[in-house]
Amino acid sequence: MIYKLERWAWWGGALLASIAGTVNAVGLQSYAHQAVTHVTGTTSLLTLGIAHADGKAIFNLACVLGSFVAGAALSGFIVQNSALKLGRRYGVALFAESLLLFGASALMGSHLAIGSYFASAACGLQNAMASTYSGAILRTTHVTGMFTDCGAALGHLLRGAPVDWIRVRLYSLLIASFAVGGLTGSLLFGVFGSATLYFPAALTGAVAIGYTAYAHQQRNAAL
Repeated sequence: MIYKLERWAWWGGALLASIAGTVNAVGLQSYAHQAVTHVTGTTSLLTLGIAHADGKAIFNLACVLGSFVAGAALSGFIVQNSALKLGRRYGVALFAESLLLFGASALMGSHLAIGSYFASAACGLQNAMASTYSGAILRTTHVTGMFTDCGAALGHLLRGAPVDWIRVRLYSLLIASFAVGGLTGSLLFGVFGSATLYFPAALTGAVAIGYTAYAHQQRNAAL
């Protein structure tokens, strides 16, 4: 049960979810048609590649999965804690994500498969950056778990059991933000192609700078 959720957690989560939605929409529409924000479908495709002995598909999908894990590992190295809390090194992590997205855009534009790996690493980094907050599981790059929890909450409501409405509202916001990001990415892709990723890359970089400045100000105020 979530008893309190700070305003910055709502806005930050929504922003990151919309960025992930945009990145995935670009990945799916790029020449590789590769989802990059989640690994369930990619894992299933990998098993199909293995079953059909498709060496090229196996290599590509394994690299996408490995890149996601590598991004999560980088986040763990930088942030060193999965519980969301202001003051941690999110600025460094966000700046690293921004660089990965800039690289992904340039590489995808050149029709290089490694572009999808960069995008997948960026999403793995983002997803691991803040896994929990006040008892809620925060996943800003995919929505399966959030749909599950909202469905379970509906079942509780129908049964007359207590419902964690703050959690439901949070997850509904993240799902909607991911969808809006996907829609935005789809529309922008029709105009800018893979260069659409420059927009979330720049936004992530701006947030990194803003957060770093805020954290520095807070540390100075505490002295």
